[in-house]
Amino acid sequence: MSLKTIDTQNVTYYALNNQINIPVDGQIPLNKDQEALQAFLDENVKPNTKTFPSFEARLNYLRDHKYLETDFLDKYTLSFMESLHADLAAANFHFKSFMAAYKFYAQYALKTDDNAYYLESFADRVLFNALYFADGDEQVARDIANEMIHQRYQPATPSFLNAGRARRGELVSCFLLQTTDDMNAIGRTINSALQLSRIGGGVGITLTNLRGAGDPIKHVEGAASGVLPVMKLLEDSFSYSNQLGQRQGAGVVYLNVFHPDIIAFLGAKKENADEKYRLKTLSLGVVVPDKFYELARQNADMYLFSPYDVERVYGKPFSYVDITAEYDKMVANPAIHHKQIKARDLENEISKLQQESGYPYIVNVDTANRANPIAGKIIMSNLCSEVLQVQRPSTINNEQGYDKLGTDISCNLGSTNIPNLMHSPDFGHSIETMVRALTFVTDHSNIDVVPSVQHGNHQAHTIGLGAMGLHSYFAKEHMMYGDQASLDFTNIYFMLLNYWTLKASNEIARERQTTFVNFEQSKYADGSYFDQYINQTWQPETAKVKALFKDIFIPSQADWQALKVDVMRDGLYHQNRLAVAPNGSISYINDTSASLQPIVNRIEDRQEKKIGTIYYPAPYLSNDTMPYYTSAYDMDMRHVIDIYATAQQHVDQGMSMTLFMRSTIPEGLYEWKNGDTAKMTTRDLNILRNYAYNKGIKSIYYIRTYTDDADEIGSNACESCVI
Repeated sequence: MSLKTIDTQNVTYYALNNQINIPVDGQIPLNKDQEALQAFLDENVKPNTKTFPSFEARLNYLRDHKYLETDFLDKYTLSFMESLHADLAAANFHFKSFMAAYKFYAQYALKTDDNAYYLESFADRVLFNALYFADGDEQVARDIANEMIHQRYQPATPSFLNAGRARRGELVSCFLLQTTDDMNAIGRTINSALQLSRIGGGVGITLTNLRGAGDPIKHVEGAASGVLPVMKLLEDSFSYSNQLGQRQGAGVVYLNVFHPDIIAFLGAKKENADEKYRLKTLSLGVVVPDKFYELARQNADMYLFSPYDVERVYGKPFSYVDITAEYDKMVANPAIHHKQIKARDLENEISKLQQESGYPYIVNVDTANRANPIAGKIIMSNLCSEVLQVQRPSTINNEQGYDKLGTDISCNLGSTNIPNLMHSPDFGHSIETMVRALTFVTDHSNIDVVPSVQHGNHQAHTIGLGAMGLHSYFAKEHMMYGDQASLDFTNIYFMLLNYWTLKASNEIARERQTTFVNFEQSKYADGSYFDQYINQTWQPETAKVKALFKDIFIPSQADWQALKVDVMRDGLYHQNRLAVAPNGSISYINDTSASLQPIVNRIEDRQEKKIGTIYYPAPYLSNDTMPYYTSAYDMDMRHVIDIYATAQQHVDQGMSMTLFMRSTIPEGLYEWKNGDTAKMTTRDLNILRNYAYNKGIKSIYYIRTYTDDADEIGSNACESCVI
């Protein structure tokens, strides 16, 4: 028997799993999921896992047949690896659901080249991750293995999947690029998109700096074609460069709302768009300065500015001009051409498109820059809207080389599993271990095909530690999503992530006598970053949350003061440390809810290729927790925004925040409906976007809409970037 000869008609686990959806005496038969899990292990995993007489024999087989790299294994003795392997076996790891086991063995477990047999279990994948990321340090390897086998830490999919493999993709898989207003830069950007998509990357690109349609080229008026042709070239590039057909290349393009092509940019995603420019697979994001919210609130006219003229006047690309601060001067300057539209008309266009497609993503760029402690300017985000880092533009010459090498971004992500981390014997040490694992990835990432990304990574050493399982933890501990206790918990949890990642980054900087480039110009270096923690007390406020954290150290103002002194003296190794990704299939393996978002269904039905529907009960689901598992589609989205805004106070980058709407909104959910139409309208989305902006949200990912005919709009998952 082998995986290739399994008769799917005769195995029992699919049928058992599907029985979860058939109530028995009015109850969800959760026992059927456990029966399906056991059947899957007995009928699929055990008979199709290649066995060996010893750990050494197995390791030799994997090395000799080029399944594993040898360099990282050679940094350890056989006796140490055997010992660590035994420790992992003693941890007695078990998947908690059929979906978790199915996902791991279908997508992550190493298989023979003919896909006939499994070559590793979850514990084995953890072992190779730990050995790989520890880079020869035995204690760090033990620490990483301990965090991962207890599922307190989950590396991002590309890191977890590829660590140690001889034939592998990159350890990072999401990138941010900018292009400047010349043909050399556009050509280089298209080439970069091809290269990054080839190696597995989801790519974010800002086109804000490109001159608008009708701007002059070499003083010829009306010659420029604008951003739409470049968008189409990029979409075609991603479609072509798709890892030999294994996956659809994925990209998002960003444009500032004050760019003259903004209406055409949004229109390219509509079903009735000109076929020459209609975008089918490319995602859209909009960069929104404060000034737009002000003008829309006043129902005022707004002016869209020629990037070509702005760059000539200000001496820098359009993205790097503070439009909110300079808006009135730009309107009054006769050297800058502009055209006039109604701000609310544009606001409604954005909402219409979000209703139709889920796009565009929103980046509140001034909000992001106000909170940014790093010298420089954030100008865009990534394919999942959680990466927000400063960039510097490059200058490309006629040979497609760099006269001035700027900085672009690669995303290196990992996630804490909130319910499990809350039971860590040492919360701070767990976080330090995660930071060290992520640091290995950033240190060994070398994207030489795009020098600006390589340069940015080498200078910044950025990581992005986030979280998953927030709704699961709320349900487990009897907190309603968005209530006072849930906000209190979120505040303290993310404050602790911030504190301990700062401690770890400071320790690594001290060990290596190295900081990120331009540390001395940051708010960390002058100490002002720490004022928010030193000038007020950050402690649990509710009795429930005080009890949850009773055995976990919470830093006092004096502790923050001591950390401030350490950081000002020795620096930080990482320019950025925290980012909350949307979490994809990996949250199933962790048996927890995705990211910080509420669940969609208590029993989720997920369509799996070639298999059909697999049912997944929400983690910890029982009669006891069921009242705390409200579907996102039945929840006031202000509760979601409040949770994310609470966490955002402590997160130096961003968070992938999805909003969930019904096309017919439940009665009483939003007071402004007030007896008017129950249908979702552009006004509903306008209000929620403004609420998010006023709460300090830096970015909004998808708008997902559940339609009256049980369809979902905007439900596409970013497979390239999800954890």
